[in-house]
Amino acid sequence: MPDPRRLVLPLAIALATLLPGPARAADQGWSWPVVGPVIRGFEPPLGPYGPGHRGIDIAVSFGTPVHAPAPGLVLFAGKVGGERFVTIDHGGGLVSTYSWLSSLAVRKGDVVIEGAVLALTGEGHPGAAVPNLHFGAKRDGVYVDPLTLLSRMSVAGLIHLAPLPPGGG
Repeated sequence: MPDPRRLVLPLAIALATLLPGPARAADQGWSWPVVGPVIRGFEPPLGPYGPGHRGIDIAVSFGTPVHAPAPGLVLFAGKVGGERFVTIDHGGGLVSTYSWLSSLAVRKGDVVIEGAVLALTGEGHPGAAVPNLHFGAKRDGVYVDPLTLLSRMSVAGLIHLAPLPPGGG
């Protein structure tokens, strides 16, 4: 008889994909957890304990809602060293992580759909010049560049045009 614990994640993800969520073609990749410019990219470590930047930092205002990029099961939601973190298992060996959060909206064991609010952003890495979300990803336990999993973001949401003066100046 199969271990019932091994059936929970695939079943949870299958159910989450049936629930309403943001419309997106399957081949476009994950949705962005927040919308903002990437201010620091992925720097792979040379070894499991070596230096590097195991994710990307996305600049956003403090308190911005963080959304699940794909359906999954919350593996961890809590504090590490006094700071709030969330980890989601998306199945197929893919796990996403969210760091330096100001508050949490999920708990361990929650099933989330794409677009579900997971948390609110905090200040970002200690000493960060601007508030940001640290967003990481692992494939089969190895850190990967999250940008390779995300859909292409339109720049339309990042560009803000100044209004023309009266008379069209």
